[in-house]
Amino acid sequence: MSARLNVFGSPTAGKFLKHLVAAGQVAADSPLPAATQELVKIRASQINGCGFCTDMHIKEAAAAGETAARLHLVAVWREATVFTEAERAALELAEQGTRIADAAGGVTDEAWENAAKHYDEEQLIALTSLIALINAFNRLNVIVRQPAGDYQPGQFG
Repeated sequence: MSARLNVFGSPTAGKFLKHLVAAGQVAADSPLPAATQELVKIRASQINGCGFCTDMHIKEAAAAGETAARLHLVAVWREATVFTEAERAALELAEQGTRIADAAGGVTDEAWENAAKHYDEEQLIALTSLIALINAFNRLNVIVRQPAGDYQPGQFG
């Protein structure tokens, strides 16, 4: 399988991706825990069917010390006992924020209030920004059918 477009060789895509990556660095530098950030990126990518981002973020999380058990259970986090209550709240917010079109009311007050119990305002801003950003990356990669499997941790920076 090959991508429909070469986003890594396109000057226009390069400029666009530079800005997305810069936005991602803001979230990465935020007080939101790094493990939570990777879990959220993995879950949104799974929902969106983005193999490229799922591959990338599972490998990045593993390289950062995330356990195989937790990585294998992200897709079924509700039934798993390996996530903290704060992580579960972030995963729920990520799911609802990713599935906006599927839910008549968007993100529920309950999901928001649960996340707000575990994260302060700066962390919530980082979390919501990260959810929006990974969804943008997912959509780009799904539209161009960016293949998955070859990513190496640290490949882009």
